[in-house]
Amino acid sequence: MSAQTEGVLYDVVVRGGRVIDPASGIDAVTDVGLTDGRVAALGSGLRGRTELDAAGCVVAPGFIDLHNHAQDLAGHRLAAMDGVTTALDLESGVAPTGTVYAAAAAEGRPLNYGYSAPWAAARLQVLADVPRDGTIGTMLAHIGDPRWQRPAQPREVQQILDLLQEDLAGGALGIGVIVGYAQTTDPSEYLAVAAVAAEHGVPTYTHARDLIDTSPEVLVDGAEELVRAAGETGAHMHYCHVNSTSFRHVDRVLSLIDRVRGEGSRVTTEAYPYGAGMTGIGAEFLAPERLRARGMTPQSLVYAPTGERIADEARLRELRDKDPGGLVIVHMLDETRPADLQLLLRSLAFTDACIASDAMPLTWQGEPAPDAWPLPPTAFTHPRAAGTFSKAFRLMVTEHAVIDIPEFVRRASCLPAAVVELATKGAVRKGTLAVGTDADIVVFDPAGYRDQATYEACTRPSSGLRHLLVAAAPVVRDGELQLDARPGQPVRGAHC
Repeated sequence: MSAQTEGVLYDVVVRGGRVIDPASGIDAVTDVGLTDGRVAALGSGLRGRTELDAAGCVVAPGFIDLHNHAQDLAGHRLAAMDGVTTALDLESGVAPTGTVYAAAAAEGRPLNYGYSAPWAAARLQVLADVPRDGTIGTMLAHIGDPRWQRPAQPREVQQILDLLQEDLAGGALGIGVIVGYAQTTDPSEYLAVAAVAAEHGVPTYTHARDLIDTSPEVLVDGAEELVRAAGETGAHMHYCHVNSTSFRHVDRVLSLIDRVRGEGSRVTTEAYPYGAGMTGIGAEFLAPERLRARGMTPQSLVYAPTGERIADEARLRELRDKDPGGLVIVHMLDETRPADLQLLLRSLAFTDACIASDAMPLTWQGEPAPDAWPLPPTAFTHPRAAGTFSKAFRLMVTEHAVIDIPEFVRRASCLPAAVVELATKGAVRKGTLAVGTDADIVVFDPAGYRDQATYEACTRPSSGLRHLLVAAAPVVRDGELQLDARPGQPVRGAHC
């Protein structure tokens, strides 16, 4: 205990853990004192009104998920048990963004939350007269609607850009661009969106178009388009789930990103540790003829509302017509095959790649019970909603020793925090345990921190999490979720 901390009584003390903070270079067994929702001190022998035992555990900045669509109580609870303290929906976003922030604040959230300005919702409103109602469900329901996928006229492009700027004014953390769901969009529109982001000094978060390797007819190679936008506009371009959009061509994409970074472009990436994705069954790239180009069949898809593997093309067409927004798990890589596993690991281990979940909302196969905990077996989603960070730890640190624990913490908290800080102009200080920063903290046992969710038991919480604090308030304490905890705060862009 130093002279500065002697006699001080902190609100909370996290005691005796291995404190790892790559942002400040700390890696030592010590205590962390928290007061007024901030980190107040680090040192031995601190005293607190509440003291949490962290012996044998890693104490780290809370994990920041840049890509989480499960923005409700159940989704936040699953993420909390996986070590996440900040869950952001940045790839697609929701709108009107200001209204969505207000609704989340009124309901309360266990975790910090934030959103991007959604290009898809703006396009749906301008081109298909679909109102922006602040839900992901509306977008999913119209995901296969050709009206919003067509090329826009110059006047319409301007209307889309105007809506995006309204959302930026409402606190959006950049612009989410799921151009991979509207492949016939003119490339000039994508450049115009990137230029707006550059003007406001915020990132874009892109679900890229198809690669020319899998879709020779695509207007422009998705990876080339993204890096071109970074070079031409100066925008920070974040490449969402580079593993699932690059398929078996990820090495080429990663090499391209590495090259343009060396030339000075700002391109960041993320990946999740699963060989399967999840999206609406009406997505144009899940049409039977498009599946074949990706080396998949209808049996590669599992339809969430029933849990069925889709038997054939006739059943796939039926479901796409009847329920275009119905979620499906899309099996792309077989993790039991060494070659596929190595491909996945290369995506995760790529230089400065963030870990991000792409968690999807729950589908209820029976009576909905979103407030229940543990979640009943009638709740269905992709296991990444519950186990992304712990599975990344298991694969990359424990089983394959691709990285060490400090590097895992950097990819789970420090690197995504840098993206958030760009959008907030440094007003939000996360991803570090430096004195004065937000007291969002994860405490986990490295020997027991493991994903438990599977495709069959998709909502099983991860193991090995001892404590999770958001703004110094326990959301998980001694391994138990605190059901009444709602300390989450909005993470808003500085341009609002």
